[in-house]
Amino acid sequence: MHDRLTQSDIDKMQAEIDHRTLVERPRILKEVQEARAQGDLSENFEYYAARKANRENNSRIHYLEKMIETAIVIEDRSKSDEVGLNKKVTLQFDDEEETETYKLVTSVRADSMQGRITPESPLGKAIMRHKAGDVCHVKVSDTIEYDVKIVGIENVGEEESDTIRRF
Repeated sequence: MHDRLTQSDIDKMQAEIDHRTLVERPRILKEVQEARAQGDLSENFEYYAARKANRENNSRIHYLEKMIETAIVIEDRSKSDEVGLNKKVTLQFDDEEETETYKLVTSVRADSMQGRITPESPLGKAIMRHKAGDVCHVKVSDTIEYDVKIVGIENVGEEESDTIRRF
């Protein structure tokens, strides 16, 4: 499956790859060498910890490279008054008085617990390109569906908290 990412997402991933390759990898390899030089490896915790850190670093680099390689680059084409990427949307659910706010982001920045959802999620699909005042029907499954009213839309762009998720 190809992830739909913005150019900014790809730039952030490439920056992380560069940092991990040029800064972290040499530091970790030095730690492995120093731990190996201590002698008996059978009970050398530092050696095993450094090797584990090296595997994790290399795994993250490989993961990010694959994400970039298979990405489909997208850009938000929504109008300023429509729901789209990097916009916060305030919603009112089914005749409830309280509202909830969500931000639409790409899959690598999504975190529903922090209110960041993707346009591919059931809620994201239902509200994309709608305007404030619209009532949208959300179908989660054959048995679960509900309506939401778009109360407000705010174009906030990318924020510091919109970091690339760790898998």
